[in-house]
Amino acid sequence: MSSILIVGPSWVGDMMMAQSLFKVLKIKQADVNIDVLAPTWSEGLLQRMDEVRHIIPHTIAHGTLGWRERRKIGQQLRSRAYEQAIVLPNSWKSALIPYFANIPQRTGFKGEMRYGLLNDIRSKKALNRTVDQFAALGLSAIAPNPSLNPKPLKVENQPILALCPGAEYGPAKCWPLEYYATVAKQKRAEGWQVWIFGSNKDYAAGAKIKNLVGDGVRNLCGQTSLSEAVDLLALTSLVITNDSGLMHIAAALDKPMIAIYGSSSPKMTPPLSDKAHIISLELDCSPCYQRTCPKKHLKCLRDITPEQVLEKL
Repeated sequence: MSSILIVGPSWVGDMMMAQSLFKVLKIKQADVNIDVLAPTWSEGLLQRMDEVRHIIPHTIAHGTLGWRERRKIGQQLRSRAYEQAIVLPNSWKSALIPYFANIPQRTGFKGEMRYGLLNDIRSKKALNRTVDQFAALGLSAIAPNPSLNPKPLKVENQPILALCPGAEYGPAKCWPLEYYATVAKQKRAEGWQVWIFGSNKDYAAGAKIKNLVGDGVRNLCGQTSLSEAVDLLALTSLVITNDSGLMHIAAALDKPMIAIYGSSSPKMTPPLSDKAHIISLELDCSPCYQRTCPKKHLKCLRDITPEQVLEKL
């Protein structure tokens, strides 16, 4: 029975797509033990993945070196005798802990001069989708769709529309709030509940939508843990979302959804579900992958009207 350490990514959506790698490893060797080294925020998400044995949380801030903490964690992991580490981030510093842990096979993509830190270096040329890149680190050309195992909850027998109006990356990914409110008003008129999901940073956005729509709207932004958000999203009937981590969670729950793309591309990070319907205008200036619109007009999102989304619904 072998054990593998996965150095997980720092974004919710990427962590969801990493589950495809976990599935590939389990398909190749059913009794393999998969432990994931990841930021503390991801514990609730990883707890809903059946493939993960242990979660090793760390508090190293994204973008910081954290040399002493990485060395300490690596030395602590030596006793676990992992046969392999797979490093998903491309940064030099993300490869330090497996190196300090003396893991014999250290796998990852070429990036930031990691020769020596990694000794099994792969190329991701010709792999456009992030999920395919992750699966390739498990030597698979096929990326199974992620699937979460939510905690069962009971809810009133009334359809629920989930809105996910935020995006950690920045406003160039965010469909206008008043558009979300227009769609929500229509579904409220049809007897639906509306639940708004997001982090603390999205609370004001959720409050604005709630104020525009009125009764029957719950602003859950910042009010749940990540694991609770998974469990509650599992109760919903339909999801409207930006390209965000919550989009990937809803896809893993196999929820019917409309995914709205602005500055990013569905060719790179699509929702991995047959029930997802993508709206992307594919303007000449997109995808620009910028956090804010460099042209200041945000036409890639503003020109996607509520009527178009309602028609999709």
